[in-house]
Amino acid sequence: MNGKTANVPAATMAQPATTAAPVTGSRPGFFGRLLGQRRGDTRSGTTAGTPQNPQQNGRRHSLLNLRNMRVEDVAIPKVEIVSVPMTITQDDLVDVFRDTGMTRLPVYDETLDSPKGLVHLKDFALKHGWNGHGDFDLSQLLRPLLFVPPSMPIGVLLQKMQSERRHMALVIDEYGGVDGLVTIEDLIEQVIGEIEDEHDVDEDALWTREASGSYLALAKAPLEDFEEATSVNLTEDDSVDEEEIDTLGGLVFMLAGRVPARGEVVVHPDGHEFEVVDADPRRIKRLRVRLGAHAAE
Repeated sequence: MNGKTANVPAATMAQPATTAAPVTGSRPGFFGRLLGQRRGDTRSGTTAGTPQNPQQNGRRHSLLNLRNMRVEDVAIPKVEIVSVPMTITQDDLVDVFRDTGMTRLPVYDETLDSPKGLVHLKDFALKHGWNGHGDFDLSQLLRPLLFVPPSMPIGVLLQKMQSERRHMALVIDEYGGVDGLVTIEDLIEQVIGEIEDEHDVDEDALWTREASGSYLALAKAPLEDFEEATSVNLTEDDSVDEEEIDTLGGLVFMLAGRVPARGEVVVHPDGHEFEVVDADPRRIKRLRVRLGAHAAE
């Protein structure tokens, strides 16, 4: 043991389960009825012990994922978690909320392996506003976090989040350290597909201009079209093989040599900056492109 177990309250840790119990009373909640129906279908229509893979059925998003997928399959890794320390100042907390666009942030003491809770943008705004009203005490704003093991089926976690009215959970490894993070939106997306909100870039608009020389763009935006629209050549440097890339995301992947994490800034040889606004472990989704001073003029 490495001594980190004490950092996670034992009473809060959710235990994995093989069957989903009803949420309240004798009448199960929506997800309980849903999961119960799927298990009934499984007993009558499939061979016990033979998991069904939604990919094999040609359906990436499916109700079957609630039973077949585990928390570790959908959680974002620890290195990509956006969190704040207990010692953060009010102004810095405002900046994190504004820059990330997130409404909930885990709060830790010294390291993320010592989580203290989460801070919600709504609680912060109602108590302090954006102009620093009142004395700032982050400990007074903390909400409890849910802690779950990576092996828990996502359907069981979805029921637990519904019953406890929690929207975020930290994934805890066997030693009590933080291994990842999962939100209720991540779980629902495994059934119905990606959920876009009003802050997401319109799929029809591959990029939007935010300021002079600054663009918020989808990673799938064609590189040639972006270069033409901005009158900037992003592939003329010898380190960029234009024959191998077609999109902005491909360019950033080539420059970084890997899939960069959310919040990471990749610098182009000509001085342009690519900030990763949204990404998962497999691909880049959105970028903020800041063109060099000479290109922005």
